[in-house]
Amino acid sequence: MHQKSLTFLKRLLDSPGPSGFETGPARVWREEAGSIADEVSADVSGNSVAVLSPAGAPRIMLAGHIDEIGLMIVHVDDDGFLYFSTIGGWDPQVLVGQRVLIAARNRLVDGVVGKRAVHMLDEEERDQVSKAAALWIDIGAKSKKDALRRVRVGDPAVVAAPSIELPNARLVSRSIDNRIGAFVVLEALRRLTRRRPRAAVFAVATSQEEISWTGGGARTSATRIDPDVALVVDVTHATDHPNADKKKYGDFKLGGGPIISRGSAANPRVVELLIVTAEEQKIPYTLAAAPSDTGTDADAIYSARQGIATGLVSIPNRYMHSPNEMVALADLERAARLLAAFARKVTARTDFTPR
Repeated sequence: MHQKSLTFLKRLLDSPGPSGFETGPARVWREEAGSIADEVSADVSGNSVAVLSPAGAPRIMLAGHIDEIGLMIVHVDDDGFLYFSTIGGWDPQVLVGQRVLIAARNRLVDGVVGKRAVHMLDEEERDQVSKAAALWIDIGAKSKKDALRRVRVGDPAVVAAPSIELPNARLVSRSIDNRIGAFVVLEALRRLTRRRPRAAVFAVATSQEEISWTGGGARTSATRIDPDVALVVDVTHATDHPNADKKKYGDFKLGGGPIISRGSAANPRVVELLIVTAEEQKIPYTLAAAPSDTGTDADAIYSARQGIATGLVSIPNRYMHSPNEMVALADLERAARLLAAFARKVTARTDFTPR
């Protein structure tokens, strides 16, 4: 990966932006997009859009959500301790003892997640799992008044876990799900500037996927763009670590290339074109089964408007929804190559109607 892209990726990953509060990473994304796209914009749903050849045909949408899971302050007690609820799906066990960053008014506030020390727990309590409601955030406040000088109810927070590089081109971050998808679609656009397709290509960093039971930013952006075909980039569980159940989740490895989903929201003709493209480009890939919903933005996009031909390309990700998610940089590059090659292959005559 080029150093410029890697620097941008780390800056994107380290910008706090849980669902509903994506403005920080969205600004970083649009700033980078300004050096790539013909047009860059934002909408009232918090989506960011970068377009190449907006008058072209057909219209292709590349979508990756830019939000991450987080926490939200719901109560400040008289002693200045903050109680919180979760934004998105957390395993509360990983929150115990973590440092957090609270996105307060125009600044970040440091805090730590508190819990009674093991010495103060009864034997029965030691065997119980922690629940978010039994935890709190300590920002070093002396009182409620002191705390409220720095934070407000409704402020979001994220785990303070900056991205790091590990050997063998592994990248670790708390926000890989799915800031990595927003990165890949913009990298695909960057590749398309070298040899433009005839299509209009819209890269979209969508909002609120982690909490979007009704479609979130993916549905509103798809409705506004009205694409002929859409590719969603998200993460899926890597199963190349101890105790992973391959029979249940599939066999997916870091460095094994992008994963192409079949079934559910995935249009079969889009799937076959992705497979053909990957094989022509000699991009390694794996197939994944999606017998019901995909749990991604694809579920919102394929049923938007009159129906949109949609494909889902996923990145293998270890330790999902933890402070230390892990991906292989090679898989990001391969996914971007696949999206760019797909966009060049689609023409105004391409028919995605299943027959």
